[in-house]
Amino acid sequence: MKKNDFNYHLPEHLIAQKPLAERSASRMLCMNRHSGELQDRMFIDFADLISADDLLVFNNTKVIPARLFGRKQSGGKVEILIERVLDDRRAVAHMRASKSPKAGAVIELDNGFSCTVTGREGDLFCLQTNGRQTLPDMLAQIGHMPLPPYINRADDEEDLSRYQTVFAEESGAVAAPTAGLHFDQAMMDRLDRIGVGKTFVTLHVGSGTFQPVRVENLAEHVMHKEFYSVSIETVSAIEQTRERGGRVIAIGTTAVRALESASRSGQIKAGFGETDLFITPGYQFKSVDAMLTNFHLPESTLLMLIAAFAGYDPVMKAYRHAIEQQYRFFSYGDAMFLSS
Repeated sequence: MKKNDFNYHLPEHLIAQKPLAERSASRMLCMNRHSGELQDRMFIDFADLISADDLLVFNNTKVIPARLFGRKQSGGKVEILIERVLDDRRAVAHMRASKSPKAGAVIELDNGFSCTVTGREGDLFCLQTNGRQTLPDMLAQIGHMPLPPYINRADDEEDLSRYQTVFAEESGAVAAPTAGLHFDQAMMDRLDRIGVGKTFVTLHVGSGTFQPVRVENLAEHVMHKEFYSVSIETVSAIEQTRERGGRVIAIGTTAVRALESASRSGQIKAGFGETDLFITPGYQFKSVDAMLTNFHLPESTLLMLIAAFAGYDPVMKAYRHAIEQQYRFFSYGDAMFLSS
């Protein structure tokens, strides 16, 4: 398939710029991945569609305040987006400036912080904090939440909590696992009362999730790498779910990529590392039976994953329906439940 096969026209007013007042107040388009049948529902109905035999797999990554603003010693403005923290003093990052800084350049930041460009790693800049300064301190004091590029406003106080899931635990993401944003504590408690199994994986979402596919032939696309971890406890929970005939339901495409990355041998195995798994139509899923997700960008790798899971024609039809029905799109938007 070609990149252009995944293009669609989205009216700009359907791109959600702010979260709703309540996390669980989103709408939810339900799609049967076998029949293609669509139902317009509310996310609050999600618990009614899950049984005690099912297992929900959440991504417990935590978004770090990865956007920094500063100046070069020449006075030019610089915007930094941390892509990956290497240790307490080093990171690789995207950098926006009128002229790219060279190795050795010092970037002055707020509150007396500064960092030095030590080199390049492809399109990314290698940075190191100066003196005794540490990255955790720097990000905690002057970092901004890294809202996606299609949100046309500066981050505010509300984003500190709302661009973060209620179960976020493992710091390292620079973008939220957005399907998880719909869950509030009341929904988590309700699922507990039903007896639904829950388990967690970690996949630190990188800013590459927003990068457009630049080649028309999908076979030529090189996927960005992201750290993932799948525990022995999660593998055991999945095996027990299979034994009792329940469904493994991934909460978000990032949970899907973690599970499928751990299943490349054909059977899921505990482990961790970097994954560049690129899922397109024709891919055979090994670990996931159903999925909750958001609506994704045209020509994005995430839309391609959804089409691989539920079928290209049914998914594109569902997106047309969502646009006609005025669903809210992308990170702060509405949900889509692909069930089996």
